[in-house]
Amino acid sequence: MATVEDAKRRMEEALYAMRREFASVRTGKATPALLDTVRVDAYGAKMPINQVATVHTPEPSLLVVQPFDKSLIGAIDKAIQSADLGLNPANDGNVIRVPIPALNEERRKEYVKLLHKMAEEGRVSVRHARRIVRDEIHKKVKDHDVGEDEGHRREEGLEKVTQEYIDSIDELLKHKEAEILAL
Repeated sequence: MATVEDAKRRMEEALYAMRREFASVRTGKATPALLDTVRVDAYGAKMPINQVATVHTPEPSLLVVQPFDKSLIGAIDKAIQSADLGLNPANDGNVIRVPIPALNEERRKEYVKLLHKMAEEGRVSVRHARRIVRDEIHKKVKDHDVGEDEGHRREEGLEKVTQEYIDSIDELLKHKEAEILAL
């Protein structure tokens, strides 16, 4: 039987996925998570950049990508350029330097819209987890496996947990939005 604990686990997964997506949204500050979505053609497959290189931030407006295998430097450079992140990497043959330009107002607003879309997807995932468990509770009550009072208690607990996760998503959105809009 699906329980409130199952719902919590699913909601936690949705929150974790949203955090990961939020980390990939550029804020004007360099962070290795910016390149998490970049896939590099290496060894006959598309691989995440963190599996073929180290990414670090020596200063707030610069990412440095150090490939494990120097022969992949061209493929990494090409992958960063084609990732549609608005970044222009500079390849010196040993490392790739990726300057992070300051965001203009229009781009900031685009990112805020993107964040709101991601947050709504997170809320939908949380509500989906709630619906699965709520349907299971209703089925148990209908089949007389659980009393109506117990079913209502479980549903109230489920609603409380759902609201906590939606509030967490809203809080994450508020912080990330403030980070992007800060000059």
